[in-house]
Order: sequence, then C-alpha cells, then structure tokens
Amino acid sequence: MRILIVEDDPVLADGLTRSLRQADFAVDCAHDGEEADHVLTAQTYDLVILDLGLPKLDGFDVLKRLRRRGATVPVLVLTARDALADRVKGLDLGADDYLTKPFDLPELEARARALIRRGQSGGSSLLTHGPLTLDTSGRRATLHGVPLELSAREFGVLEVLMLRSGRVVNKDQLAERLYGWDEEVGTNAIEVYVHRLRKKLESAGVAIRTIRGLGYLLEKDA
Repeated sequence: MRILIVEDDPVLADGLTRSLRQADFAVDCAHDGEEADHVLTAQTYDLVILDLGLPKLDGFDVLKRLRRRGATVPVLVLTARDALADRVKGLDLGADDYLTKPFDLPELEARARALIRRGQSGGSSLLTHGPLTLDTSGRRATLHGVPLELSAREFGVLEVLMLRSGRVVNKDQLAERLYGWDEEVGTNAIEVYVHRLRKKLESAGVAIRTIRGLGYLLEKDA
C-alpha cells in the first residue's frame, strides 16, 4: 500500500520513509505544503501522514484543500503542536487521527495500518476470496487454513487484486501501490510476481487472469 509523508524535517522524513518501507509500504515524501497539495491533486494514496508546521502552505490548508476536492484518503496528522485547539481544528478539518511528536515508530506503524485498513475494508483486517485469506494487519496469508508463504511484493500484489476483485488492475496501478517515486521498477517485475502467485494459487482454483492489453483480473469467487 502507498503512503505519502508530508514532512519538512529531512532527518525525520528520511527516518519515517525507511521505517515504513521496511514495514512493506510504498512511500513517497513531500517537503512543503505546496508540493504536497500538487501531489495529492495528481496521485492516489492509501494514507497521508501530514505535518502541520510546513513551509509555503500550512498543513491545515493542505488538509482543507484535500477534503474540499472530495478526497477520502485517511490522514494521520503528525505534529509538534500539542495544544487542544490545534488537535480539534485538525480533526474538524477532516483528519482521521493525531500523533504528537515525539512518538514511537511502532505506534506510528500500528496507526498507519489501522487507518489504511479502515479506509479500504471497512475496518476489518481480513480479506477473503474462496479458500484464500489475507490478514492485512499481520501481513499473513492462508490457503485452506494453511499458511501461504509470500514475499512482501507478492503479498502486496495479491492484496491489491483482492481489494479490487472482479475488476481489471493494470501494471501501472500495481506499481503505484508497491513502489515509491525513487524506487526502480523492473519492466517485468509485476509479471514475475503475478506468475509466482499463480503457481501458488492455481491448485486451489484461485485464478488470476491476464486481460491482454489491459492488466490482471482476480476472478470473483463463485
């Protein structure tokens, strides 16, 4: 899943990016409010981690513009401002959660997973497709109740396909969810992940179809 970090402190931004990528998220980073506003107009994310004290455009204004455009992406406000009035203002403008600096990385990661889960699957961490179950919180998969060994990228591809079951997903959409701006994507990488998934799932009758010229389709469970 893809996260945008909006943070002007380069050390903190780099640390957050590294930590979240190690937790198998694709991460992009904007360093001022204007850049964030531009990116959020053009790109789709599963979560925004937003600092308030930003140059060029305040975090409150970024949040206000985002919600005015009708975007429903979850927003976790991350800031040194701990006054009650600031917390209330952020939540009133459409923030989904609030974390005050300094913070512990495990708590940030847990809140990020919870917000993404709430935004995509109505709060449940379990996705099911016939005999296949994905626990998006614990990052575990089972097939007929037996643990299924998946790499982080394979899990990410399958998660997107399950969330969009019955709809075609193209390679660019998959890459957007799996990689940040500064991560190289091999031309055949997505094909390799899909091929590996097919080999692991075909015996259970879980089919990933290739729709020529369009992308991939996880057929709806009968």
